Amino acid sequence: MKPALANLATRLSNCRGVLVDSNVLLDVATSDPVWSDWSGRAIAECADLSTLIIDPIVYAEVSIGYSTIEALNAALPITSYAREPLPWDAGFLAGKCFLNYRKRGGARNTPLPDFYIGAHAAVAELALLTREDSRYRTYFPKLEILGPPSRRAMRVLPKSAP
Repeated sequence: MKPALANLATRLSNCRGVLVDSNVLLDVATSDPVWSDWSGRAIAECADLSTLIIDPIVYAEVSIGYSTIEALNAALPITSYAREPLPWDAGFLAGKCFLNYRKRGGARNTPLPDFYIGAHAAVAELALLTREDSRYRTYFPKLEILGPPSRRAMRVLPKSAP
């Protein structure tokens, strides 16, 4: 089977770990028909080579799918996903990215969660595992983003395709 993430060992060589975005975690938790296979393989490949990390923003986004904190913690065991607080420097960077977003015509009035997640990865020297990479690529161009090779290609391939 073809790896979910090409050249992963090389791409992770300058990263302290991998921050896992909520969309990847939710794909697996919900057995998303399009994305669960890719997301599950990507998580496993990253876990084989690095430390998987979540932060309070990711934890909050994933929590909406669980009725209790115990169920959420069982889905995101600390033995599999290290927990890190959002660094203060990431809050500053998220605010600057939000200002850039507003200057580009963005309509939101408060910083988006993606800005905090991307800023955390950027300031903490983490790669970011996500399947929704366009905003991250726009606002964090130096960030090592681990995503699918092509979103369009992922939509047309059947789940069992190599």
